[in-house]
Amino acid sequence: MPYRTRRTRLTIWITALGFLLTSCGFHLRSQVEIPYRSLYVDGTAPIATVLRQLIPWGGHPEKLATSSATAERTIQILEENKQMIILAINGAGLVSEYQLQDEIKYCLLDQQQKQVLAPLKLTLTRDMAYNPNEPYAYGSEEDFLYRDMETDAARQILYRIAMLDK
Repeated sequence: MPYRTRRTRLTIWITALGFLLTSCGFHLRSQVEIPYRSLYVDGTAPIATVLRQLIPWGGHPEKLATSSATAERTIQILEENKQMIILAINGAGLVSEYQLQDEIKYCLLDQQQKQVLAPLKLTLTRDMAYNPNEPYAYGSEEDFLYRDMETDAARQILYRIAMLDK
């Protein structure tokens, strides 16, 4: 097959793939556009730290306020609970799969500390296979899954806040 024919076919396939990806609604995850001049994150839970990192991520470090008195809105983290639940047990009676859960309760306050968004609970889960013969191999995987859930939860909280005034 001549070189030109192969190249033409490859170009057609790549173009068709591009059209398919754009027509199905695929797009890269983008930064959340926060409709407020500034936000303050009130709380000491790990999710609060992740929120503080994500808010200025879009190139707007001024959006993260240093106190609730100077912020247009305050995200208040009321509680965060992490759990590990047994999902499956093997024939020997040993755990073979866990479910990790991260429950976050939060609300949104205005400058006068009145609730703009009533307290909401967000629950995220991840399943983790477990081999009881290698118990030390799963600590970093568990940490990674919890960090992933915290990042996902922070994005969901910011998306919800962004949609309030639309």
